[in-house]
Amino acid sequence: MPATTTATALRLRQLCVAFPGAAHTAPLAVQGQQSYILENLDLTVAQGEQIAIIGPSGAGKTTLLHTLAAAQQPASGQFQFMEQDVWALSHTARHALRRHLFLAPQTPPLPARQRVVTAVLAGRLPHWTLAQALRNLIKPTDPLAAWQALQRFDLQHKLYARVDKLSGGERQRCGLARLLLSDASLLLVDEPLSALDPTLALQTLSTLQQEAKQRNATLICSLHQVELARQHFPRLIGLRAGKILFDSDKVDDQMIADLYRNTGSPGQDSLEMTAPDQADFSDAPRCF
Repeated sequence: MPATTTATALRLRQLCVAFPGAAHTAPLAVQGQQSYILENLDLTVAQGEQIAIIGPSGAGKTTLLHTLAAAQQPASGQFQFMEQDVWALSHTARHALRRHLFLAPQTPPLPARQRVVTAVLAGRLPHWTLAQALRNLIKPTDPLAAWQALQRFDLQHKLYARVDKLSGGERQRCGLARLLLSDASLLLVDEPLSALDPTLALQTLSTLQQEAKQRNATLICSLHQVELARQHFPRLIGLRAGKILFDSDKVDDQMIADLYRNTGSPGQDSLEMTAPDQADFSDAPRCF
């Protein structure tokens, strides 16, 4: 799909991601006929675009987001972010580049005994020294900023609650409040509405889109809620069996039917083909 603005946020060229444990130099002949989790992806995203990724469970949506977060190295192909070949950079340079992106997993890895205020302020970690980070653990450096971020997700009353006392939906929104305190230009959000009721889901989606628009950040969000994706995102990418089935601003019912054919109904929740905890994310971004 042609970019609608001049600045390019990211570009994938013939990108392939192997199954966990496979060598980076060759496909792994497992899982039937499919050799890769993601196969030969070509994608160009303009700065400031808002994109929803949809597709059946196991299509590779979570893996794609982790790849775009430079948390998973592709087996082949090229990933460019901010006009740099991410995996051609040194470890130090790649680590520095990651301060410009934020990955919000479906289940945020928040320390159980940490206070919500501290967890939210951790969105600023990429810009802090070690001393600043340690001081924040002892005494939150900017509780007002954390409260304001939580307020946008109707969670301000949990400011000083412990993370392990939150419900699943509250943990999701706590992780997204952390996103608001980052200054990332690429926001990658994995299934942010899965534990929310319809009212909270709409509020959460609106907040994410408003934030991205206000800072001219690129927002890429995976969703199981197909109709919400069609109603609220100007560009939809349909992912099936690790390949892009469509990339369009006009998605009709037949395209949706083809995307989910023989996989169960759209919006059905189940495990991703490759769960994030199965892959090697030792080189993962600091901000998720």
